Amino acid sequence: MARSPLTLAASVTSALPRVAVVGVGALTEGATGRYDTAVADLDDGRRVVVRVPADSSSASELAAEVRALRALTPGVRGLLPFRAPELLGEAGLGDSRVVVVDFLPGYRVDAAHLPPGRGAATSLGAALAALHALPHSIVRAEGLPARTPQQVRADITRLIDRAVATRRLPVTLAGRWQRAVDADELWQFESAVVLGGAGAASFLFEDLHGVPTVTGLLDWHGLSVGDPATDLQWLASAPDAADDVYAAYVADSGRAPDARVRDRARLYAELEFAKWLVHGHDSDRDDIVADAVELLESLAAGVAGDEIVSPSAVDVDDAIALLERMPGAPAPATDTSMQTDAYDPGELAQWLTGEIDLSPSPEPDVAPAEAADAAPTAAADDVSTAPIRLPGAPVDAEDAEASHDGSDAAAEAERASEAALRRWLAD
Repeated sequence: MARSPLTLAASVTSALPRVAVVGVGALTEGATGRYDTAVADLDDGRRVVVRVPADSSSASELAAEVRALRALTPGVRGLLPFRAPELLGEAGLGDSRVVVVDFLPGYRVDAAHLPPGRGAATSLGAALAALHALPHSIVRAEGLPARTPQQVRADITRLIDRAVATRRLPVTLAGRWQRAVDADELWQFESAVVLGGAGAASFLFEDLHGVPTVTGLLDWHGLSVGDPATDLQWLASAPDAADDVYAAYVADSGRAPDARVRDRARLYAELEFAKWLVHGHDSDRDDIVADAVELLESLAAGVAGDEIVSPSAVDVDDAIALLERMPGAPAPATDTSMQTDAYDPGELAQWLTGEIDLSPSPEPDVAPAEAADAAPTAAADDVSTAPIRLPGAPVDAEDAEASHDGSDAAAEAERASEAALRRWLAD
């Protein structure tokens, strides 16, 4: 049976000696019944929050939060651009534990209602970047969990195996997740101090100069060293603001770039359904299992034909780097030029899978006499053995002189080679 605010207020005096409660009220904080909570006003002007776990699982979560808040020393708190609750006291209430923290003002924004653009979205991204920049020693000194990428990967494998063992997991999802686990590039990340899956609703906002800004963070029970993607999995529930949150996160992060962080975040978001299935199976709750199966089947239909680990798109810089690996054009005096048949179009296609603008470069400024000497572009099928020159590259003086003297065959072959390379890139 839920404890009344008056009962909780009475326990505050046990946790905080020499204070008196002058007011009390109910506090709804989206805990879905896991805690009995109340807000109390003290005679010294402070407002505090008192929480008591409703069951054993909530008790272990609350104990983890107490350890996390103890790890947040004044020096650590000074590194954060927002406030965290301060642990004020603890007491017993029957077989339960009473925890009292200071009250943090502000409002919450559900991920689905998070607006894009400057404001809440960008402030959230910056707040997460600041959290992930904390030193690992903060966590390790308190004995909180610390996982390497290899351990995170192993944990995911065990979860998938447990979900498969229920015989209720759609086969397509099991295969999809296993392929993600098997992709080595997905797990090459730098561990960071994380909240372990806290969502947008864990943050408190206040309007500063008319702009929603993160001023507080609740739900510290998952504080650990692990994969920063766990704190981004909620982006799947914020379709309008996800890109702006992530862009602000990257801009404010001093960490090495992680090209696969959003792929892992997506995997973690999907695995929440697997956790729900395993929970229902282990607790013999057919209603939970049925709900999880319905969610998983809907997910399987929604991601059909899709993969978590998408092919890496090669951008223009990558394309230039690839072309720079090609041997340069040889001196005209020798016949050691690279032949066009030395290239494998399939190999080029593997590198150039992104959407690259392959439209012809603007023609360089030329004198009227040089423009008159320019020959029409050769057909792509007229492949020659002339050296390959990058599209739009200026003709050197020697080539210009040869063309001006009437040696059009070499220039024609060169343009044909350029056209052939352009066709391979387009394919």
